Amino acid sequence: MLHLPAVLAALVMAAAPLAAPAAPAGSGPVIDQNFADPDVMKVGRTYYAYATNSDGRNIRWATSTDLVSWTVQESDALPELGAWVDPDWTFPPGGTGDRGVWAPEVFATGPRSFVMWYTAHDDASGKQCIGAATATTPGGPFTPQDTALVCTPEIGGAIDASSYTENGRRYLLWKNDGNCCRQDTWLRLQQVSADGLRRVGAETPLIKQNKPFEGTLVEAPTLVKRGGRYVLFYSANFFGNGSYVSSYATADRLRGPYTKAASPLMTTDAFAGAVRGPGGQDVVTGPDGRDRIVFHGWNAGFEYRAMYSRRLDWLDGRPVVEGAAIRYEAEDADFARANARYAAGGASNGAVVGGIDFDDSRVSFTVRVPRGGEYRLSTRYANGSDGGAASHRLTVNGAAAGSVDYPVTGWDNWQVSERQVTLRAGDNLISYAKGANYAEIDAIDVASSAH
Repeated sequence: MLHLPAVLAALVMAAAPLAAPAAPAGSGPVIDQNFADPDVMKVGRTYYAYATNSDGRNIRWATSTDLVSWTVQESDALPELGAWVDPDWTFPPGGTGDRGVWAPEVFATGPRSFVMWYTAHDDASGKQCIGAATATTPGGPFTPQDTALVCTPEIGGAIDASSYTENGRRYLLWKNDGNCCRQDTWLRLQQVSADGLRRVGAETPLIKQNKPFEGTLVEAPTLVKRGGRYVLFYSANFFGNGSYVSSYATADRLRGPYTKAASPLMTTDAFAGAVRGPGGQDVVTGPDGRDRIVFHGWNAGFEYRAMYSRRLDWLDGRPVVEGAAIRYEAEDADFARANARYAAGGASNGAVVGGIDFDDSRVSFTVRVPRGGEYRLSTRYANGSDGGAASHRLTVNGAAAGSVDYPVTGWDNWQVSERQVTLRAGDNLISYAKGANYAEIDAIDVASSAH
């Protein structure tokens, strides 16, 4: 959901505000209420965020000047739906009055011309389809078109529209909703007219679900171009619990082929459980000129999906999200006087390193980070020592950094030991050596401390 740089003057909002809890950047949610599948557009100095239906409104919307403190508006940005929408269909996860209006995308086509793409339930086909609506101000009210923009019931319907522009051309990305009917889900790309209300030319399928962490689907595409490469962010797996994830794929050409990352970008585990089921992401440039990623995550009771905003860094063309850990498998590390053990029950990637039993045993990870500073080091371990607690002596870039301590777990019962380390921008060498008793290392996770 990349937007052109905002060159429009700030417009007057026509709705009264409803106060939203504020949170420090990078810590908790920036909108701590139901605000799922966020899309963000900047007009003048104001950011406008739009979200999936909740609280009786088809499209929620909010405003901010810094992507941190938000004001959620009381009005509905899309009070009426297109004539093609089933007036009686409901979908309970959005709450009372939920009509299955999902994942809005809003962009400007002129100084007082705005287009919204939205997903709703088609009356004729009984599937979700994508509609369009127009307005003269960012907060609407948007007036819907009478017919759907994308409706493909033969492949499960169409959801999750997003926009990408390049060389004066606008493109529509969306997902065919095949998981509704035991079909593949593809993220697709197609050019649209300058006003965003008509598809033109051929569509191109980009990626489908084919990795274990994706479950039965990929969805919520967001396309950006950084460093001369196309980066296609997407969400995957079941949205309704902590298994929902965000990942990405890269390509040298707009229409691909796209190569997926080996592991997801954001997961519940990557945030150490502080964000649950991160997904529905969008990428936007912050007031400081740096990239931010906005996304939703469930609250602790899985009652609503709040909105988060985190710094988005780039490392060798790879996105890195503030506070989301990057995993390094122990079997891929350099190790001496130790050994890899494969087919380890419950281990990440099925392999671990053990036998770290001698004074000259070492397991060394080369960790690359975009910024210097404090990082959370999480060591995934198992300790079956008869003698009780175990430890490894830790060095960071050749300097002693204390120890990593491991309570008794039993073998193949993988737990996490956390501590802080100071890393420099670029490459860092983190080494483990024998301490007390014996433990195996499955993997380490490294995450920046959120600011």
